[in-house]
Amino acid sequence: MKFKAKMIQRHPFHLVDPSPWPLVAALGGLSLTFGGVLFMHNYRGGGVLLCLGVITILYVMFTWWRDVIREGLFEGQHTLAVQQGLRIGMVLFIVSEVMFFFAFFWAFFTSSISPVFNIGGVWPPSGIDAISPWGLPFLNTILLLSSGASVTWAHHAIVAGFKKEALQGLGLTLVFAFAFTGMQGIEYMHAPFGISDG
Repeated sequence: MKFKAKMIQRHPFHLVDPSPWPLVAALGGLSLTFGGVLFMHNYRGGGVLLCLGVITILYVMFTWWRDVIREGLFEGQHTLAVQQGLRIGMVLFIVSEVMFFFAFFWAFFTSSISPVFNIGGVWPPSGIDAISPWGLPFLNTILLLSSGASVTWAHHAIVAGFKKEALQGLGLTLVFAFAFTGMQGIEYMHAPFGISDG
């Protein structure tokens, strides 16, 4: 007769079981990246590889989150220390996104205020027709700020316990998000320059 030894956990952290999702996510990211590059350069099979990468990433996203939710809600693995670690991880993710956009704005202002000789010493670079900021970009900015306001409304409704208002706020946020994405696509299609122009 075999008895399974009962393990005593002497720490408040959750040690995860072996999972295939990191490897599958890495392969999905690889096919997404290569598929995107091949698709942009009109290679045969680039679009298929790009779609395969997107489908793989979405599949991993839903199944991995399903596992995390199961571990936290049903198995009770998310102790206070684990919850604190998840909060710190989210804060660090948001800080990294802020730094990412800070770097983009830094590069833009460096190039536009003090143009270097590589681009002819002028801004915008010669041969590039600048898009007026008061047309479609202004509308996109309004849509983006409106989505921020509606998701804040949804957040406050959730905190106050108003489920109907929270769903309305999230629905409005999704409408703004789809409108913004569509307008971005229209703007990129009608831009006088492409991503490969430098």
